[in-house]
Amino acid sequence: MPLTPKRKLPRLERHHYRGHAVVFWTVTLENRERGWLGDSFHARFRELILHAAARESLFCPVYCLMPDHLHLMWMGMRRESDQLNAMKFLRTRLEPALGNGRKWQHQAHDHVLREEERKRNAFAKVCFYIIENPVRAELVGSARDWLFHGAVVPGYPELHPLEDGFWGLFWKLYVREREAESPPVRKPPLRS
Repeated sequence: MPLTPKRKLPRLERHHYRGHAVVFWTVTLENRERGWLGDSFHARFRELILHAAARESLFCPVYCLMPDHLHLMWMGMRRESDQLNAMKFLRTRLEPALGNGRKWQHQAHDHVLREEERKRNAFAKVCFYIIENPVRAELVGSARDWLFHGAVVPGYPELHPLEDGFWGLFWKLYVREREAESPPVRKPPLRS
């Protein structure tokens, strides 16, 4: 019997997850099952999150896989980015890699960052909260010792949030990508 009933969590309207939204996601296994986390799952996760990022124009400055859940931060890079589509894509394709019939909980938990939470220092604080999760769980003494975290920015496979210079380069890439977006098309008013 599941530990939690299958009921829908309150969710914001879809437009909050579209466009340039920044969302902190937590995806938990049903019954908080363990035994699936390893190098092959991590590789499959990185492959699929890269595809989700490319499909929906997203950057993932930080993710952390834990023994019974995962955390990730996504940032929409285009007006047409849709994080709900990306999360559905990721969960659906990643679930078979959990093995032994394991499943995700019915719905991922999310926190859409408000404007004040998106400023660089506040944003970095949330990202370090994610990356320090294994330390708080007493799985490792230092976040650097955990093998299952990183970043996914299409075109930059070696980027890692704990490396020196990461944040400077990340923000440079973020600004460049956002500036590359064409301005919205202005339609002339209809004449009657």
